[in-house]
Amino acid sequence: MKKGQLGFLAGTHMVNDLYQGAIPAMLPFLMSERHYSYAAVSGLAFAASGISSLFQPLFGALSDRKPRSWLVPTGFCTAAFGVAAAGLSGNYLVTWLCVALAGIGIAAYHPPATSQARAAGGSSQKAMSVFSVGGTVGGALAPTLITLVIGAAGFAGSYLLVIPALVMAVLWGLKGPWMRARGHMAAAPLVTGASARTGTGGTGRADDWRSFARLVAVIVGWSIPYVTVTSMVSLHAQRDLGQSTAAGAAVLSTYTAAGAVGTLLGGWVGDRHGRMTSVRVGYLVALPALLGIAWAPAYPVLVLSAAVFGVAMFLPFAAQVTLAQDYLPHRPGTASGLTLGLAMAAGGLCSPAFGWLADSSGLPAVFYALLAVFVVPVVMAVRLPDRTPSAPDPQSPPLAEAAPTHKAQ
Repeated sequence: MKKGQLGFLAGTHMVNDLYQGAIPAMLPFLMSERHYSYAAVSGLAFAASGISSLFQPLFGALSDRKPRSWLVPTGFCTAAFGVAAAGLSGNYLVTWLCVALAGIGIAAYHPPATSQARAAGGSSQKAMSVFSVGGTVGGALAPTLITLVIGAAGFAGSYLLVIPALVMAVLWGLKGPWMRARGHMAAAPLVTGASARTGTGGTGRADDWRSFARLVAVIVGWSIPYVTVTSMVSLHAQRDLGQSTAAGAAVLSTYTAAGAVGTLLGGWVGDRHGRMTSVRVGYLVALPALLGIAWAPAYPVLVLSAAVFGVAMFLPFAAQVTLAQDYLPHRPGTASGLTLGLAMAAGGLCSPAFGWLADSSGLPAVFYALLAVFVVPVVMAVRLPDRTPSAPDPQSPPLAEAAPTHKAQ
């Protein structure tokens, strides 16, 4: 494991997903100051998650064709600009377009960074969880940052939100040659010559598109409650349980911070008990935790349920990333882009529908509807097959070392 490279990539992931988490954290302020409806803020959630997810497979395919490490800093800087511009804009359409731009920046970052993290971490589930937890920590910090900046200075102070991206961009520039030397190995696919035509590559195993499609279906079902709870749990605390804006931000921070704990715990469980254990336990625990969010009669119950739900939802996260890359060992960027991107689009695409349901029937009805939807991916997740790629072909080029295979689970 290349700990220095992995730690630096986790730092970039924290900054990138800080802006991903900033958008749902801004929604209560937008509702109170600009008087947006649930449907309007759900449209912004779609712009952030849905548009981002639709673009992410494209960036994944580009990363598989040739190394494009520059997409990493370009991605998080674009996300920062979009979020800051959305705060400064007073027009809904312009705000929507700025949020969509931020989503595209977030999409550009993930496939090349995830491929580099897999190369740096090798077969360790814990290594991928370290990279992944950088993103969840960023998401956990976002509500606090938004509350401090917009709560104190109003939307006029939104320009301050670009500071984390500028700092990380400077650090990336200082470490640029070091990252590019290693990023080339991570970004390139394992298919050359005849192996490209047969789909077997250096690992001696073909891409398993059937199992990959099943995993994508599971992640689609995962993304719908994830995106909706992220967008609405803070509003639920305020509108239904009579809490303050700060309390609403606190429950969102608890939820995202619990996700960071779940990501690290999932890596630990995966290395010791097999990654499918973290997948199955995570989904089975998440279901009753979501019921707790829907039923919560008081704020402490909501906070506890959100914390358990956050841990459970992210327990399978690192395992799903590595499993996708092992289903498609010759297209790691595409695997990352489709699982982290297109599959996530379902959550964003469904956001307007849940927004309309909230406007007509209230937020508890939304969470009960999510519970019914979530049963399907839970059942599918417990039946996913594992895949342990065969040992690399001794005759394959050195590039095969860039995508280590998993130990038998």
